[in-house]
Amino acid sequence: MAVNRRPQLKISFNSPVILAFTLVCFIALILGDLTNGMTTNLLFSEYHSSLLDPFTYLRFVGHVFGHAGWDHFMGNIMLILIVGPLLEEKYGSGNMIAVIFFTAVITGVANYILFPQTQMLGASGVVFALILLSSITRMSDGSIPLTFILVAVIYIGQQIYDGIFIRDNIANLSHIIGGITGAALGFAMNGRGRHRH
Repeated sequence: MAVNRRPQLKISFNSPVILAFTLVCFIALILGDLTNGMTTNLLFSEYHSSLLDPFTYLRFVGHVFGHAGWDHFMGNIMLILIVGPLLEEKYGSGNMIAVIFFTAVITGVANYILFPQTQMLGASGVVFALILLSSITRMSDGSIPLTFILVAVIYIGQQIYDGIFIRDNIANLSHIIGGITGAALGFAMNGRGRHRH
C-alpha cells in the first residue's frame, strides 16, 4: 500500500552573498550599539582621515556595512533582501561581490575627496546600485529597457533634487554614484553574457 507523504519544507541558503552582507551589517550594528559607536567610527563609516592610517582604506569598503540605527538598517536591508537574491541568481555570487565592492570603494573614495567634512555610512549606495542593476536584467540585443530609463530618471533625479533643495543629512552623492556604478556594471555584465552565446 502506497503512502502519500508530503514533501518536507526545507530552508535553502539561496543567496549566500546577499545573506552574508545582511549578516555583516547586522553584526556591525550590534557592535556599534555595544561599543557606543566606537566600532562604527573605526571600521564601518567613511570620513576624511590620514592616508597613512591603514583603517582609512578599510573604511573605503567597510562604510557600506555600518548604519546609524535600526531604522536606517531596516530600510536598506529590506530593499537589499528583496532585490539582491534575484540579481545574485542571474549574475552569480562573484558578480554580486564585485558590485558591492566597487560600489563601496567608488562611493567611499568620492566622499573622501569631495566631502572631507562628512562622515558617511550605510548600504544605500549598494541599494541604489542593485535597483539600477535590476532594471536592466532583461536587456537584450543592445537595447536599453524603458524600465531602466524610468528608474534612472526617477531615482537619480530625486537624489539630485534632494541634494540641491533639501538638507536632510542623506548622502545623495553616494546614492547617485551607487546607481551609476550598478548600471555600468549591469551593462558590462549583460554585454559579456551576449558575447558568450
